[in-house]
Amino acid sequence: MASQVESDPQAVTTLVSGIIDDARQLFVQQMTLFQVELKHDFRRTMAVCIPMIAGVLVCFVATIILAVAVSFLLCWIWPELPLWGGFGIIGGILALGGVGLIYWGKEKFDTSTLLPKESVEGLKENIQWKTKK
Repeated sequence: MASQVESDPQAVTTLVSGIIDDARQLFVQQMTLFQVELKHDFRRTMAVCIPMIAGVLVCFVATIILAVAVSFLLCWIWPELPLWGGFGIIGGILALGGVGLIYWGKEKFDTSTLLPKESVEGLKENIQWKTKK
């Protein structure tokens, strides 16, 4: 038994416009989710960074004071060492440590992703779905 389906041009137009409107609405929702995730990540990052920055500043001042004290200690323990030599030794050690920390931070930064993964994946899926015909 074969049944004949008549296609109404008005129904097809309504169906296609509904699909396009749904795709547009999905894209808008994906962009909204992306914005919300970015704002959330930024707020969370700022909440973590403020105490860390304060701690880094305190440690910076403490390191300077300790470096001066250790430089004087080297000159006191080793009287033949000129004062500039004690400061040079401690400064070199601190510089090597700083370079190591910079390299470590660069490696961690290179391996991190700054975009929200869920939103980007959802957006990629929507674009792939939209481009497939």
